[in-house]
Amino acid sequence: MRVVVVGATGNVGTSVLRSLADEPAVESVIGLARRMPRIVWPKTSWVQADIARDDLRPHFEGADAVIHLAWLIQPSRDMAMLQATNVEGSRRLFHAVGSAGVATLVYASSVGAYSPGPKDRQVDESWPTDGIETSFYSRHKAEVERQLDRFEHEFPNVRVVRLRPGLIFKREAASEIRRYFAGPLLPGPLLREPLIPVVPDVPGLRFQAVHSYDVGNAYRLALVRDVRGAFNIAADPVLDPDELANLLGARKVPVPADALRAAADATWRMRLQPSPVGWVDMALGVPLLDTTRAREELGWEPHRSSRDALLDLLHGMRDGSGVDTPPLDPDAGGPLRFREFLSGVGARPA
Repeated sequence: MRVVVVGATGNVGTSVLRSLADEPAVESVIGLARRMPRIVWPKTSWVQADIARDDLRPHFEGADAVIHLAWLIQPSRDMAMLQATNVEGSRRLFHAVGSAGVATLVYASSVGAYSPGPKDRQVDESWPTDGIETSFYSRHKAEVERQLDRFEHEFPNVRVVRLRPGLIFKREAASEIRRYFAGPLLPGPLLREPLIPVVPDVPGLRFQAVHSYDVGNAYRLALVRDVRGAFNIAADPVLDPDELANLLGARKVPVPADALRAAADATWRMRLQPSPVGWVDMALGVPLLDTTRAREELGWEPHRSSRDALLDLLHGMRDGSGVDTPPLDPDAGGPLRFREFLSGVGARPA
């Protein structure tokens, strides 16, 4: 099997390459990325291409499967750039897959594609995917789900799989996640359990996490198993203020949701951090995921708990961990994170 992984250098992409390296059914991999990495992966050849601009069909011809992971989260203040890559770039990629005659397409959807839902029970893959209106990430994921619906209608012979994971963490992605969501003012050395005294007790703050290695394995299974459709991907337990307080040895402090939204919005507008308030709305709005279908039909089981995934991330943030790819490079922010400040904290890529 010849596989093209689009967006292969990030948090999930490097975990997918890790899983495919050990998969006997996969003979070769093309890692397609907007910026070329220096790292070497087994079976993988690197190709530079931008899904928003470049002709993708030549890279897909002769491939048995394409995994679409490419997505922009930053610059959060440049909606035109985000739309061009996330939505228009996905449309261009799907068209190239269909015209190149690729047999299998696996797409990185997200819990963020789901409409607002319950926090006291889990929902399956039939829950509506209309997104959270105030979150650009959620809106874009929902738009691309509709594009994929049309693609499946136009190319019924292509086997399409959509993975909808919860929050994805690993140590090697810590520097990227810190840059994208927290910004240059977060002091990494303080992110150790004894030094986190409190966690916000916000109504509706219940979410699911999963380790990136386990997500990488889910993509591998999506390639080698004869399955179609959507699969929720998440690990236990559900993380809420009680669980976080126990995990970190911290105490809960009640915080109204409106106060959290106001703080997020104000600090984003003041360029103190790069994440607009829509991320808070998405965290508080999306439902909890039932992963029964992934376990029974995909044969997927997480090897790490959501607690393990979160602690791995925090330890990586404390240590400044990363990988030698442009998104995961721990030195991407520059000495004293000056490149992040120069970028305008979410105004353009750091």
